[in-house]
Amino acid sequence: MTDLRRILPTFPTASFAALLPTVEQHAITTTDLLTSHPADIAKQTQLPILDLKRLIATIQASLSNDLKPTVFPEEQGNSLACISTLDPDLDAALGGGVPTGRITEFAGESGAGKTQFLLSLCLAVQLPAPYGLARQALYISTESGLSTSRLSQILRANPIINQRIDYVDRPSLDNILSASLPDLESQDHILNYQVPVLLERHNVGLIILDSVAANYRAEFEREGSSRGSNMAARSNDLIKLGALLRDWARRHDLAVVAANQVADRFAPVGSTPRWSQHQGATQETPLASRSNAPKGSMPSTPTSSLPFSMPNEETPAPPALALDHQQRWFTGWGDDPLATYALKTPSLGLVWSTQIAMRIALFKRPVYGVPHRTAAPIMADDEFADGETGSTLKVWRRWMKVVFAPHVQSSGQGLQGATEFEITLGGLKAVIKNKEEEQTSGDEKNEE
Repeated sequence: MTDLRRILPTFPTASFAALLPTVEQHAITTTDLLTSHPADIAKQTQLPILDLKRLIATIQASLSNDLKPTVFPEEQGNSLACISTLDPDLDAALGGGVPTGRITEFAGESGAGKTQFLLSLCLAVQLPAPYGLARQALYISTESGLSTSRLSQILRANPIINQRIDYVDRPSLDNILSASLPDLESQDHILNYQVPVLLERHNVGLIILDSVAANYRAEFEREGSSRGSNMAARSNDLIKLGALLRDWARRHDLAVVAANQVADRFAPVGSTPRWSQHQGATQETPLASRSNAPKGSMPSTPTSSLPFSMPNEETPAPPALALDHQQRWFTGWGDDPLATYALKTPSLGLVWSTQIAMRIALFKRPVYGVPHRTAAPIMADDEFADGETGSTLKVWRRWMKVVFAPHVQSSGQGLQGATEFEITLGGLKAVIKNKEEEQTSGDEKNEE
């Protein structure tokens, strides 16, 4: 067993000298021993099941004795080490920035600003406190490569870097290491063998994975294999990935940031529109309504003609206990019953959500306007009516929302507590409004 000595250095291996060589020969890890059934391991290794049970019980007891309560810096009264977004208002909304020792996720659709946040963090981690850690960054890409042109643009135009940082402390592109993971095979090799060596040789304070879902979406949607087996294998890989990233974050006291894609969340046929559900006493999401039988289903089919019984008095599962209902609180979309914008769901599901410590959802909304007429109309009916006919896209509005985090309060329902920001030549910049503008903006967001 290759990892037992590393996990439990004081484990009494002499008491199980007859078992460990066989277990190691079959490449069974400590995690496999703790999560698999002893009967399955006994069938695989041809070892007595009672001896395996004693080995597993001893490992569990050793782990319990080795447990020590972890005291986080914020519990000791010390400030939590964070990496700035290079904007003070965005940092304040994030509780100081992106914390070290944990996995942080930025989730949002294409064009919402995920890559802009990641590039700003790559430069900020090189700055001295309170903006960064004076350390290097590792950018791991599964899609496109590192945008060096955009990094150079931020370096030239960002006000914090150019006005508040000394020349000797300025960040450099030479301090950003990069790697490409085109598929899961190369991802497994680089993350398990090359990155640990790199972390030992370089003073890395930030690891970025952009994006975490790309390879899993491509690899686990093959033809000729069942969906259940693919999902089980993907879940197993995600758990291992999360454990590996958390181990790096804690052992090297660095920040791990992952960008995640989102998918559209569709309502099932026959479900009640969510904008009309708030009128009732109990709200039910469209996804939660799957557990309810559709009205008028099989009205004339007698129960006796079916090969199995179908009790009419069966009570459906409470919506509050269903995953489709609960996901509104950890995905970032669907927590506002009055919102009418399209719902999204971060990729990789609940399994990946349990691996991260902080989720930040990014939203974008188009703003349309009527173009200015530069010439006379060609046709008689070629006119703009009430600003609707011929409207064009003027600009995108973007918001950042803290869905959950251990060190800062969540932003709240919908976009009311979210922080609006814009992408400028020098990076990210929060949009600060007075109370009257915030009230008007909130009414507009509810009407969208």
